[in-house]
Amino acid sequence: MLFIQSLSSFPLKCCANEPPVLIFLRKTRFIINFAALTCSIEGKAAMTEKAAETSKNVEPARVDPSFKHEVMREHDGETLKACFQCGTCTSSCPTARFSSSYRPRTVLRMAQLGLREKVLSSNALWLCTACFTCTDRCPQNVEVASVLRVLRNLAVKNGIVPVIYRELTSSINETGYAYRIPELRHKKREESGLPPLPKANLADVSKLIELTGGSKLLKK
Repeated sequence: MLFIQSLSSFPLKCCANEPPVLIFLRKTRFIINFAALTCSIEGKAAMTEKAAETSKNVEPARVDPSFKHEVMREHDGETLKACFQCGTCTSSCPTARFSSSYRPRTVLRMAQLGLREKVLSSNALWLCTACFTCTDRCPQNVEVASVLRVLRNLAVKNGIVPVIYRELTSSINETGYAYRIPELRHKKREESGLPPLPKANLADVSKLIELTGGSKLLKK
């Protein structure tokens, strides 16, 4: 309906000798261009409103200037200050080749800047395989893997632990093994003539977990 009304608003002829088909095509092209322009303006306005609404809901990251000093007071964390962001650790890391979210350089830089909450709550801390390739190749002799371990320990002290590690700790505490071994596996070992798996001294295991503070990790 809008298309027809728009066409009817144009003069019937632009030139005295112009064929009606050309007039119709010119009007049609104008309508299409006008509609595209209108959609573009409305789209940009909607994006601007959405961006403004998003900016209101985004809270700036809190900076804790003492965080880097806290990290450097820990054993093997003192080399954090030597990192100058060359990126050798990230380019050498085997995990970073397969995970776009894991960048050791970024984690260390956030620690230097005092982004405590962002660092300790980052899943990237737990992707390190402790292969020490980053440490071996760092031109500044930064103990990258060790600094990441310090950050993981601080995260644990703050109660930030992935669920999988809580499950592993609970399994060790209850069975002595990191993974629960199903009864079917025990039967198959017996049928195959294999000796039964050794049983752990759960009293000693529980005591060790308690002394190391691991009881806080037990799955609830």
